[in-house]
Amino acid sequence: MGMFDPIKGFGVTFSTMFKKTVTEQYPEDFRATAPRYHGRHQLNRHPDGLEKCVGCELCAWACPADAIFVEGGDNTEDERYSPGERYGKDYQINYLRCIGCGLCIEACPTRSLTMVNFYELADDDRQRLIYTKEDLLAPLLPGMEQPPHPMRLGDNEQDYYTKGPQLAREALPASGQSGQSKEAGQ
Repeated sequence: MGMFDPIKGFGVTFSTMFKKTVTEQYPEDFRATAPRYHGRHQLNRHPDGLEKCVGCELCAWACPADAIFVEGGDNTEDERYSPGERYGKDYQINYLRCIGCGLCIEACPTRSLTMVNFYELADDDRQRLIYTKEDLLAPLLPGMEQPPHPMRLGDNEQDYYTKGPQLAREALPASGQSGQSKEAGQ
């Protein structure tokens, strides 16, 4: 150990003492996150408003922290929530346990579960940190009806997935079509 090593260490301290401090005004000056930031989970929908979640419970099995609870239910002709035979009847994510690893996203076969950029998940009430299906479900597009509704994009599940995206684009409101036609023309 050299005689001047403590002085070198204090040199870092002295060099930062006279620099201007940077203070972020967090609640007032909200900075956007990186586009690929993984924050709160979201249950996605098909373009016609039906839920993508089929209640397979693979996300719950993949979660190492046991933070996800899924209970599947059967669709009927009167009440249809997803294009398949089943849907996620009860869906909960406990953010007191969630470690944000993203394994649930990788396990989802229908890409119904994703993570959005929202990161403000702190709360002083433990019960509000258990997000239910209603909290996680993506909002409907403007002009879409509330589920449950009949499967509009095809006669069966196979038609829904093969012909569905084209029929869904045709069924979108006029404002959605004008934006897509501009992108297609470029």
